[in-house]
Amino acid sequence: MKLLLIVLIALTSGTVCCAAEETADFYVSPRGSDRWSGTLAEPDQGGADGPFATIARARDAVRELKKSQSTDIVVLVREGNYQLEETVVFGLQDSGVGDATITYAAYPGEKPVFSSGQEIKGLKKVTGELPDLPKEAQGNVLVADVSGRFHSLFNAEGLLPRARSAGFRTTAGNGRTGLRFPEGRLKNWSNLEDVEIVIRASHQWMINILPLASVDEEAQVAQTSIDATYAMKSLGDSCWVENVLEELDQPGEWVLNTKEGKLYLWPRGESPVLAPQLLELIRVEGKIDEMGPTDVPVRNLCFRGLTFMHGDRYLFDQDDAGVQHDWDVVDKDNALVRLRGAENCVVEECHFLHSGSGAVRVDLYGQGNKISSNHIEHIGGTGIMLGGYGPGTKDVNKKNLVYNNHIHHVGELYWHSPGILLWQSGENRVANNLIHNTNYCGMIVCGMVTKFINGNGREVSRSIRRHEVGQVPHNPTIDDVRPFLHSHDNLIEYNEIHHAMEKLGDGNGIYIRGSGPGNIIRRNYIHHLVAESGAQSGMRTDGGQMDTLIAENLIYKCTSQGLILKLNNRAENNIIAYVLDGARQAKGTEVSYLRLTEGPSTGGAIKRNIFYHPGTKASFFTESRGAQSKDGDKDYNIYYCAGNPEVSQSALTRMQREGVDAHSLAVDPMFVDPDNGDFRLKPDSPALELGFVPIDLSKVGLRNDNK
Repeated sequence: MKLLLIVLIALTSGTVCCAAEETADFYVSPRGSDRWSGTLAEPDQGGADGPFATIARARDAVRELKKSQSTDIVVLVREGNYQLEETVVFGLQDSGVGDATITYAAYPGEKPVFSSGQEIKGLKKVTGELPDLPKEAQGNVLVADVSGRFHSLFNAEGLLPRARSAGFRTTAGNGRTGLRFPEGRLKNWSNLEDVEIVIRASHQWMINILPLASVDEEAQVAQTSIDATYAMKSLGDSCWVENVLEELDQPGEWVLNTKEGKLYLWPRGESPVLAPQLLELIRVEGKIDEMGPTDVPVRNLCFRGLTFMHGDRYLFDQDDAGVQHDWDVVDKDNALVRLRGAENCVVEECHFLHSGSGAVRVDLYGQGNKISSNHIEHIGGTGIMLGGYGPGTKDVNKKNLVYNNHIHHVGELYWHSPGILLWQSGENRVANNLIHNTNYCGMIVCGMVTKFINGNGREVSRSIRRHEVGQVPHNPTIDDVRPFLHSHDNLIEYNEIHHAMEKLGDGNGIYIRGSGPGNIIRRNYIHHLVAESGAQSGMRTDGGQMDTLIAENLIYKCTSQGLILKLNNRAENNIIAYVLDGARQAKGTEVSYLRLTEGPSTGGAIKRNIFYHPGTKASFFTESRGAQSKDGDKDYNIYYCAGNPEVSQSALTRMQREGVDAHSLAVDPMFVDPDNGDFRLKPDSPALELGFVPIDLSKVGLRNDNK
């Protein structure tokens, strides 16, 4: 742990610093020209020189300047809108020279906006009746001639919803490409290639958005052109169809018919309507040797204070390799700003909003990069993703800093997309981020569950570097795969997460599974996971996860359960309070504060925690699937049921009979004001006598600095 902290301190202090600049080497302005030299002064009409018009032209000018200047170079971007028709790519020739930094930043006090949104021109009211249009939409719908295909649409308020049907339940006998449906729910539409099925599978933790390939109305069977993650058995009425005219029945909804080359829209407001042209707006790309051991990264680029909007929603391709549960895709062009082969690069104080996919990705080789103080909101995919190579010996996505980002309302199209996702990425510090209003988990750390090492499906298995892994046993153990798991030794601290899990179930504020050893999750505040969408918990170690320390966290008002531990993971010095009943919870089931659900628990620990329930009935501790706390170290905890103290004493007595919790207490921990969320301890708290270290929430969440 000491070594990890030394590395992280060095990482934090050594990352490129791009301080605010008042002067620059070049300037960019919407009123500029790429024929000019990039000076600040904008000439009067008829003048001969001034700023550039595009960031791409500024990049090219920097390349020339580098031939004669090896010090820091700054490009300042003036306020206004910059419409991108192609991704701006920064390659090896755009690195800073030596330790010099190249910065592309907003001009002080101004807001430059980069967008790939192209205004839909020529919208006019539909004349006459459209036979398939619902009665309530007749006379309200506009139509425009369009070219190309897009999967998201925006106005000034953000994403516009595609027309969607009511939910229905799939019938029996479904596979991953075959879907059986109730009579009349699907049709063999003339533009079937435009129609997509959205399904929340019986696995509660994700959704698929799948293009239709065929529909047999008589047999009531449809085929999709892309495999679903699991067999298409819906969870209740949680399958629906999108982008068909007969479902266009609400203001804001739209339908694209590429066969006709027409967009149909029931307008919401009077602002222009924009169709995205790109998935990525900015890509930093080094020399990637996908099969070999060595990549050459782009170095020392900084992007600061810029706004990025209006990227399209990404699609799954047939050959894509998914991360765990297809929560995202390995090495995919699905973020507004993407670092693919980057070292000591910075994305800070930027604003990402109203987009169909993710905000920021660091893919494959990514070391010493800093993603800090950004505001990410209202996007269709993941907020920030650090994604290394698939399981193998190549471990080059590490030692990055994700700090002080405000992330909310992500996963608006792909509901399962978290605020922050670490996949095959280790030795990072993820700190002081505020994440809220997510449809699934706030934060996910994952790698590979052991069973996938011999698989061949899209989920994880396709990403495995077989030429490095070599032969593994038919029935592998965690020891066989541990050398190939690279989400190890991450330090996740001082983050605040609330109102996650708003639509999906079986998820958590912070979730870790199939990662390497040495992860530390400490001093985080997770609260108000209060949606009634399904089972959830504040934190969870899952599926083969080992050697994780969860310490000094406050988990408050989460639904159904507080903390789930498996195997030898350790929970020390945490407060878990006010676990709430869930709507999907089985009748009569007690809320669970801590669950051990997979053994053996040898080497694990549950020490100096406080479990506080305000009501009269709670299960403070449960064990299942071979997990037994007596195999680990369980002691010096406090259990307290405020509404009925006898319940907590009875629970403690039972645990002591089983040989654990010898010094634990069933007493009031003496919080200052628990009913109002103040969990500071009074000076005479018995928890202090047991060695409990007070949790300082003043250091949690967003900061005013940028360290």
